Amino acid sequence: MTIKLVVTVLLALGARCDLLEYGDDEEDLHDSTVSQMLVPRSHQEDATMILNNLLREYDKTLRPDIGEKPTVINVGIYVNSIGPVSSIDMEYQIDIIFAQTWVDTRLRYNSSSMRILTLNSNMVGLIWLPDTIFRNSKNADSHWITTPNQLLRIWNNGKILYTLRMTINAECQLQLHNFPMDEHSCPLVFSSYGYPRDEIIYKWKRNSVETSDQKYWRLYQFDFMGLRNTTDVLTTTAGDYVLMTVYFDLSRRMGYFTIQTYIPCILTVVLSWVSFWIKSDATPARTALGITTVLTMTTLSTVARNSLPRVSYVTAMDLFVTVCFLFVFAAMIEYAMLNYYSYSIRRPPPRMQRMAYSSFHTARSPRPMIPMGNSLFWHDYDDSCLYECLDGKDCKSFFCCYEECKEGGWRRGRIHVNIRELDSYSRVFFPTSFLLFNIVYWVSYLYL
Repeated sequence: MTIKLVVTVLLALGARCDLLEYGDDEEDLHDSTVSQMLVPRSHQEDATMILNNLLREYDKTLRPDIGEKPTVINVGIYVNSIGPVSSIDMEYQIDIIFAQTWVDTRLRYNSSSMRILTLNSNMVGLIWLPDTIFRNSKNADSHWITTPNQLLRIWNNGKILYTLRMTINAECQLQLHNFPMDEHSCPLVFSSYGYPRDEIIYKWKRNSVETSDQKYWRLYQFDFMGLRNTTDVLTTTAGDYVLMTVYFDLSRRMGYFTIQTYIPCILTVVLSWVSFWIKSDATPARTALGITTVLTMTTLSTVARNSLPRVSYVTAMDLFVTVCFLFVFAAMIEYAMLNYYSYSIRRPPPRMQRMAYSSFHTARSPRPMIPMGNSLFWHDYDDSCLYECLDGKDCKSFFCCYEECKEGGWRRGRIHVNIRELDSYSRVFFPTSFLLFNIVYWVSYLYL
């Protein structure tokens, strides 16, 4: 009796020492004890027994109901984010949780306490799974941090839910005719890889496609307009396959391109009109301004093309930049015409020059000459123009330099423009025509 009492006292002291030594872990031990009490050991044994019984004679290489009827796969998609969209590569990135539900009668079990078995990714490779592929994906990655992002649930009636989170770079054939005022429907297409329609049928669940909060999406240049899902049948030599497609409707924002392309092009065109208010004899100033604006438009057109793939058709931005380039080039050509014809009408004919140089043989004194630019021109050139126009009744110049050249039937049908007023005409014609072009352009692409 005494020995038993001593042993009891020693055991009590030892337990007390253990508590003193490991006092920091007392709370963890208490939580572990509570957890064991909350999860009866009988449930763990039931789950283990159910799985062992289900997988004992299970063949994961065979689909459910093989040889009897097609397996129906109900699919659902939860969109975490979309973007960015690459116009150059013609692809977009999407982060989704892809859910598939089907019935496998081989996985039915009877248990009153365990109606649903929620399992981790280790169980995924032990049962049959649909061979679903994304047909328009360029590459796709599953998420594996911190564990594989996979979920498997088995109901007691054989119903199975399998979800997987993945990020997909999917192809989207952008039609850029209206760029940057374009709208697109980017698809996400999936189907079975090997099972035709008479073996696997895909169906959309009710509310099958849901989206997260769009403020976390990376659609920098686009607005999300909505989505729609369809079901089609793809006919191939290997059979007919059920094709499931989700279309994401996107509309491009114009803010970036307005700041980077449209406004600089408009300002460059307006800058080219400054030459119309510069004197025609200021050749260096007008030439430098024309060349500068032309080179600026060339640079802007090159920069605008960098954000586009090398498509063979003309986009809306190409049209605008090209017309702006033509306006700037026309402003430079206008001065070239003005300079050329001004020199032509003021240059005396050879006969009059000989008369002037031989004037010491006559009683007439030579006509005074005044400097114009880098050349000398006759001050009284009206007589020479009259002589040139009336001699032979053929004024070769397109613009008349003397009033009597406009008279007579031999001048009928020709256009008469006063070359000295060409800048005045341009001050009205260029702004008016550019304004009309902008009205037609923006109304056509934004409202028609």
